[in-house]
Amino acid sequence: MTPTAAILARPFSTRVASRAADRGAVPLADPTTVPVRDPHLPPWPGEVVTSGGVTMHVRETPGHDGTPAVYVHGLSGSATNWTDLAALLATRAAGTAVDLPGFGLSRPLASRDYTPDGHADALLCFLAGRGRPVHLLGNSLGGAVALSVAARRPELVATLTLVSPAMPDLRPDPRRMSDPRLALAMVPRLGARARAELAAMDPWTRAEQVVRICFGDPTAVPPHRLAEAAAEIAARGQLDWAGEAVERSGKALVTSWLRGGSWSMAARVQAPTLVVWGERDRLVSPRLARRTTALLRHSRLLMLPRVGHVAQIEAPEQVAAAVAGMWDAVAAGRWEDPATR
Repeated sequence: MTPTAAILARPFSTRVASRAADRGAVPLADPTTVPVRDPHLPPWPGEVVTSGGVTMHVRETPGHDGTPAVYVHGLSGSATNWTDLAALLATRAAGTAVDLPGFGLSRPLASRDYTPDGHADALLCFLAGRGRPVHLLGNSLGGAVALSVAARRPELVATLTLVSPAMPDLRPDPRRMSDPRLALAMVPRLGARARAELAAMDPWTRAEQVVRICFGDPTAVPPHRLAEAAAEIAARGQLDWAGEAVERSGKALVTSWLRGGSWSMAARVQAPTLVVWGERDRLVSPRLARRTTALLRHSRLLMLPRVGHVAQIEAPEQVAAAVAGMWDAVAAGRWEDPATR
């Protein structure tokens, strides 16, 4: 029996406790090697890039010439979700934040495949076309996509960082929705009124709703960042495919949860992995953090108090210190899981 199979054969509570006890603390980078965050930094310049037969809009962060970083946003997000973190990590890696097909400024693929596997197919083709391994970072849906890429094409992923990845979480809790009308809007025919009301909502109100559901402390978001989010929501509202991409990606994600595929994918990942979770995450339960970490062979967990679902936006300095610390430890051969020594 392989070590992973042995772990999976144990009762869940036992194997989580065992793996959690074996894992060391997350090493943090020397703070003098991480830049000071500029709170007024605008989004990085964007362009449309074709790689591996896949065309996506990306935002590029200039940086170190070593292994590059690739950042993958969550449901309803975009490449701008990584503005601050990419800047803080630029002394170690140049960055590419992608807009998944149908999100941000990326047009949908001809297949209109919005399943997690479809998004992962697009990303792994894009990465394979670039011809070199990357530090892969994903949040929420982007975390599930990044997890799939790392499991299926390990040669493409030097390290993996998962920020509140969208692991299966089927709690029937309406508080997980930024607006209760979203549930009704998904009902065929009956949801027409709800969809019309949501479409008529002004971008600023919509941005405030997203902040309330995604942040541990919504009051910490400065007005200029809220204005940026509202402007992006307004621009997305002018794109014919935007609503379809969010709705179909969301439904496909829930369907994938029913099949539990992300758990088996996690057990296949070879890359050194950092799992980051906010203790106030309302969208994907923080209780899943230890289970996720337990299944990943070479992983460590960073739990952040008072932080919500988008730690890379809400606590970029803390996330940057942990990501850079992992990269430094991997480069020095110090990330090895103590349980495998």
